[in-house]
Amino acid sequence: MASSTLSHFTPSQLSSSKNGIYSSSQAFSVKRSSIQGLGKDKRMKVSCMATSVTADDRVPDMGKRQLMNLLLLGALSLPTAIMVVPYGAFFVPPGTGGAGGGTVAKDALGNDVIAEEWLKNHGPGDRTLAQGLKGDPTYLVVEKDRTLATYGINGVCTHLGCVVPWNTAENKFICPCHGSQYNNQGRVVRGPAPLSLALVHADIDEGKVIFVPWVETDFRTGEDPWWA
Repeated sequence: MASSTLSHFTPSQLSSSKNGIYSSSQAFSVKRSSIQGLGKDKRMKVSCMATSVTADDRVPDMGKRQLMNLLLLGALSLPTAIMVVPYGAFFVPPGTGGAGGGTVAKDALGNDVIAEEWLKNHGPGDRTLAQGLKGDPTYLVVEKDRTLATYGINGVCTHLGCVVPWNTAENKFICPCHGSQYNNQGRVVRGPAPLSLALVHADIDEGKVIFVPWVETDFRTGEDPWWA
């Protein structure tokens, strides 16, 4: 039975069967090659699309960029100015803006010094501290004729910055920190302080005492002011 069944198949038929088997493999191979080829084709298309983007498409227009930068700067500047202006004004000494850009003198309670009232309460030869330029302690000097001197004396020692009190008995400014001494006009007469006390102008404007920076020659030494 087996031999009769096989007898129906000729060598050419077996060959064609084999060819059919090989054809299936070849078909699979062709299909895979087609897929691979398709993949390459897609990659080529993507590559071509990428290279087709020009520099102008990638980089934003310069004018637009500058406009956006200006808008951003303006948006940040306004709130910054709103915060900075009051903050800076906090550090401006009260009374700034008097005559000649000076500062209104303040007493121990922070009130404006009125020359007439001051002279009622301070006699000849008196030297009492007031608040001066940049808030520095500054002596108002009452002359022997009961008028205010045209200068004030900065009370900060030129040695290490202690406030120097007026010693009425000695008729001197004597520093309690290291013993430096200054005469009744603030000129240094004993170290270790190397320099005299700084001066300011003491003017009167509308009845108020105004401290103004002293930039002229120091009348006590005949030299240029070291503090100016």
